[in-house]
Amino acid sequence: MSKRQKTSLMRIIITAAMFFPLLVAEHMGRMDSMPRWAMLIIFLIPYVIIGYDVVKKAFINISHGQVFDENFLMMVATFGALAVSEYSEAVAVMLFYQVGELFQSYAVDKSRQSISAMMDMVPEYANLETEEGLAEVDPDDVEIGSIVVIKPGEKVPLDGVVIEGESMLDTSALTGESVPRRIKEGEEIFSGCINGNGTLRVRTSKEFDDSTVARILELVENAGDKKARVENFITRFAKYYTPIVTLSALALAVIGPVVTIISQSSVKAQALSTVAASLAASGEIKNIISNWLLRACTFLVVSCPCALVISVPLGFFGGIGAASKKGILVKGSNYLELVSKVDTVVFDKTGTLTKGEFKVKRIIADTKAMKDLKTVGSSADDVELAILDIAAHAESYSTHPIAMSIIEAYRERTGERSEALLDSSRVENAHEDAGHGVDVRVDGRMVTIGNGKHLEKHGIKYEPCDENGTIVYVAIDDIYAGAIVISDTVKDGVKDAITGMKQAGVTRCVMLTGDRRPAAEYTARDLNIDDYYSDLLPQDKVIKVEELLTKEQEGRYLAFVGDGINDAPVLARADVGFAMGSMGSDAAIEAADIVLMDDDLGKIASVISISRRTMGIVKQNIVFAISVKILVLVLSAFGFANMWAAVFADVGVAVLAILNSMRTLKN
Repeated sequence: MSKRQKTSLMRIIITAAMFFPLLVAEHMGRMDSMPRWAMLIIFLIPYVIIGYDVVKKAFINISHGQVFDENFLMMVATFGALAVSEYSEAVAVMLFYQVGELFQSYAVDKSRQSISAMMDMVPEYANLETEEGLAEVDPDDVEIGSIVVIKPGEKVPLDGVVIEGESMLDTSALTGESVPRRIKEGEEIFSGCINGNGTLRVRTSKEFDDSTVARILELVENAGDKKARVENFITRFAKYYTPIVTLSALALAVIGPVVTIISQSSVKAQALSTVAASLAASGEIKNIISNWLLRACTFLVVSCPCALVISVPLGFFGGIGAASKKGILVKGSNYLELVSKVDTVVFDKTGTLTKGEFKVKRIIADTKAMKDLKTVGSSADDVELAILDIAAHAESYSTHPIAMSIIEAYRERTGERSEALLDSSRVENAHEDAGHGVDVRVDGRMVTIGNGKHLEKHGIKYEPCDENGTIVYVAIDDIYAGAIVISDTVKDGVKDAITGMKQAGVTRCVMLTGDRRPAAEYTARDLNIDDYYSDLLPQDKVIKVEELLTKEQEGRYLAFVGDGINDAPVLARADVGFAMGSMGSDAAIEAADIVLMDDDLGKIASVISISRRTMGIVKQNIVFAISVKILVLVLSAFGFANMWAAVFADVGVAVLAILNSMRTLKN
């Protein structure tokens, strides 16, 4: 409990200790003989102790032009109660209002603890290597390329590459995973993790402002700026609702007595002034005015919109916090609301459903063509190695994963891994047709390598391959020489994750891929994916998502799941963009609406469940709070509800709604 909360609690205890004996004495008639002014002074003491800050805030806000808020309502209502000698009700309203405020403050702090791990991962210092030895410096002062030492138990201060040492990293603050991850020399390390049992020397690759931990904290801190439609509705509702009920209370206080006086006239033709004079003489008019003024004060207490204004944002905050504990970063409550409505989930295949680790599975050679081309000897191994040699050199200028897998296979086949193994002097006039293939001269011969469409573009006849995987066809001097089959393995747990999404309410899963139709069909069938689109170039994926969005019926929403690096345009276009495996990826954090800090596809089902549970709780609070308030407002206007009922309709409803909102933390 914070210092401010402890102070508030002490004021509540002191006020309660003074107030309840006075309340008992009043109801037992012990104060009946006491003058009104004396009772006012006695009750003003606990009132000032518990309510001075509310009155002060009300006057400050009025001076700033912010009249209609809960402080104003509480001040006017309690002042009115004091004016009609309902001293105990005035103190009770302020006391229970402060109890509600304390409870609200505690609930918000409790909710904030759900993302405390995120906030606590900020490193306080970095051990910077200098000529004089290690120096503790602020992470902001460390330049790119500097060497920092991370001792056992310390937080990783900046992103970088391990140049010496081996250890286990606690990544739970980033990914939500409790199992430590081994880190060793040559691997990337991200700020915000906690070093385990080994000392690490790290060469920094980013400044602190651009580091993973800084970007995540910025995302978490700004999440509150992006409000859900429900939150915006409540804000607009409170903006108009509070002035309306204030004017309604004023109307009760002014018009109510007049109507009552007229209705009590026994002679219709009798002048109102005569009736009023008669009632005044009997003292009845004072009672009428006091009665209606008390009704108006009760009306004001009931009308305070605290239950809605606090519980709805608290519910979303709790949902975002519950997601963050699982390593899921939601950029705002608006995205939490949207994902609760998601009906269709579209996946990019490579890097999302599969590992993106391409391996050469098989080499299919046209032995006769290769011999005619006089490139190899007679053995099958010689033929396959010759195709692999030509393909590796043809792809040597490309950084595409498919090209890298061919080069890697060539190095493994020859037993070497040196970069010098590829002889750049053998390659000339390389031209890459992005997404299709490469045209290049190797050893003076024209080599065409790529997919079937690329060979067809050059009028080269080839033998289509129906094996599962990505097929790279090779032609030499416009003669088909063979094909290389490259496969990518499905990630562990993907099939279960898709099943989980459907159980969470997703009705359609779609896969987009650049693979050929047979390979795409095989993967879709294996993973129980409802629909797929194959042979897509990167730009085609955006077009396809546009088509899917157009086809979706109104009120249904589409989410796209990508690796967050080359899928930024599609992530941005979808209703909700999920970035997978994004720890340390700037592109993912920028483009996606929801960032999964590890590679667990199953967390999408988790965040869908969290969002739908959160929306259910938020809607429960709205219906409950509005229903109770309307009921008690009507009853108070007709004199059937007293100030104690108003306290329940305000503080009681707020406390119940806040308790309900806190259930979102248990997702």
